[in-house]
Amino acid sequence: MLKKFIIFFMLLFPVVLFSQINNKKGLKSAGNTTSENKMQMSDSNTNSKRGIKKEKDTIATVDMYKIITLDRDTTYVDTSLTVQNDYKVNYLRKDNFGLLQFPNIGQTYNILDYGLVDHNPFPEFGFKAKHAAYMEVNDINYYNVPTPYTDLFYRSVLSQGQMLDAFITLNTSENLNFAVAYKGLRSIGKYVNSISSNGNFRFITSYNTKDKRYNLKLHVTAQDISNQENGGIIDSDLFESGDALYTDRERLEVYFEDASSLLKGNRYFVDHTFRLSKSNPNSLLLHHQFNYENKSFTYTQPTASERFGPWYTSNINNKTRYNRMYNMVGAAYTNDNIGTLEFYVEDYTYNYYYNRVILGDNFVPNLLNDRVDTYGARYTYQKGKLKGSVLFSNSITDQSLANIQASARYKFNDENELSFRYQNMNKLPDLNYRLYQSSYVEYNWYNELKNEKINNFEFEAKTKWITASMQYTVLKDKLYFERVDVAYDPDDVEPLIVKPAQFDGTINYFSVKASKDIKFGKFGLDNTLLYQSVSQSDAILNVPDFTTRNTLYFSDYLFKKALFIQTGVTFQYFTKYYMNGYNPLLGEFYVQDEKKIGDFPLMDFFINAKVKQFRVFLKAEHFNSSFSGYNYYSAPTYPYKDFVIRFGVIWDFFS
Repeated sequence: MLKKFIIFFMLLFPVVLFSQINNKKGLKSAGNTTSENKMQMSDSNTNSKRGIKKEKDTIATVDMYKIITLDRDTTYVDTSLTVQNDYKVNYLRKDNFGLLQFPNIGQTYNILDYGLVDHNPFPEFGFKAKHAAYMEVNDINYYNVPTPYTDLFYRSVLSQGQMLDAFITLNTSENLNFAVAYKGLRSIGKYVNSISSNGNFRFITSYNTKDKRYNLKLHVTAQDISNQENGGIIDSDLFESGDALYTDRERLEVYFEDASSLLKGNRYFVDHTFRLSKSNPNSLLLHHQFNYENKSFTYTQPTASERFGPWYTSNINNKTRYNRMYNMVGAAYTNDNIGTLEFYVEDYTYNYYYNRVILGDNFVPNLLNDRVDTYGARYTYQKGKLKGSVLFSNSITDQSLANIQASARYKFNDENELSFRYQNMNKLPDLNYRLYQSSYVEYNWYNELKNEKINNFEFEAKTKWITASMQYTVLKDKLYFERVDVAYDPDDVEPLIVKPAQFDGTINYFSVKASKDIKFGKFGLDNTLLYQSVSQSDAILNVPDFTTRNTLYFSDYLFKKALFIQTGVTFQYFTKYYMNGYNPLLGEFYVQDEKKIGDFPLMDFFINAKVKQFRVFLKAEHFNSSFSGYNYYSAPTYPYKDFVIRFGVIWDFFS
């Protein structure tokens, strides 16, 4: 499917390009312009001097190309070339500080920064390690643009493949917007049995009537995350030796040569409101949100391995199926002076199932299904520089579920802002902790578990001097996966038996993160530092004490300011700790206390350039790998990627 999509865009590209050249509409920066956007304005002035006339009403400014979240926060398209944007030129297309990539693009990420973990009070599917690139409801944005806008993103991968993210949006009228996007990836990788082949399709629309009485946001997604799973390398000593024979990574023996996993999901989402009064904006609103999603996670392995213990059948084909339907109906009163107060009820129905029952010493059923109903209230206030909200919900049905959230943000000006967030949650367990079936004997369970209790405080300050944040989280009855020790013959493959567990104690997590971009002339030094501390009686939540990223860079214009370039070096480092291991059979990370990982530098050299809305990214990733020691891992038995040169392009069209 990816090849057909690329061929389609190759055929479409000349048409788009020529339409850009002949189009009479211009693009002009507005608001706080960057130096790159000012260059665009000088181009427009040059055209005027040459006698090219432009009507004022045909010039679209950058701030007219709006990006709107589900919570109605609005930003606009950013075509600048900055170090912060360079951090987002990756598979996730977001700053991945606090995430450690696995050896091939399109695989999972190990989490260094626990503050990146989000919580949902409802029982979720699980298989969290496979969801690193899975786009959830809040990852989908909505758009309003004066002219069609196209974003093409391409980046090379590690070996024999490509990554393409193509997006186009347009308004057929002032009130109706459509957007279509597809992100496709194929990467062979450097190790045996490590191919990634992933796809994310999105269809998005938003609509409102002229009088703003009715507002609609809708999206449809179809996603598949496919990976060959090799289980990691068997002999780490050969990897760490640096022997020239084994720098050809295909020579390293791996645990599995025929295993693969596939996460698939389709979602249909609608959020819409209707104001009862035709003329009075301060009136009653009716609000409805609908979300239907089905997922499946499949692990296949034609030849069973002793790595996961004994098996029922040697041809492993585990498939977990899941679907859920969510409806929220609410009534809200809105007033410009006092804000919006909404009362609502939620209905959450799920089915999690297999096509068989396991009979043995412990009976394992094939199905979990339930209906969770809640009631709640939400108050939001936004006026001037202040925005705040408070939410409360509790279960109506027998399940013990509760969620309290509060947030506030005060924006002094464009450079200074304070924000606060609090969350108190009684969370139902994710479903793969409660039930799992496999052709491997040890990977079958059916558990009754307590709810997780989460108390979370977050503070953030964004100022012209520094950006800093603090988080304090208290966890009780935390669920996790742990490795179980089993006896085995040293001449055989070391077994990896992982099972769900629940910690009945309390975990206290504290973190401070600070970042600052220091500029001196044409040079700059961008710094991000994270400190984390965990207080617990057992080592359940493990994170590095310190994580840092520092980028020294140089920026300048060339060729009479026709070309803007940035070049520099990025340094990343985290201290040693008992990093979580990865289990491909479960698609989950597990707690381990056998191998500490960390204390190795990761250094990238980059040269980026921009001409108008065309940006090029050339990066030598982990160029220090051959001389700083082969002790770098993304998880136990999974090495971090070696030195590689990668090329990327982002091309924005406004037509």
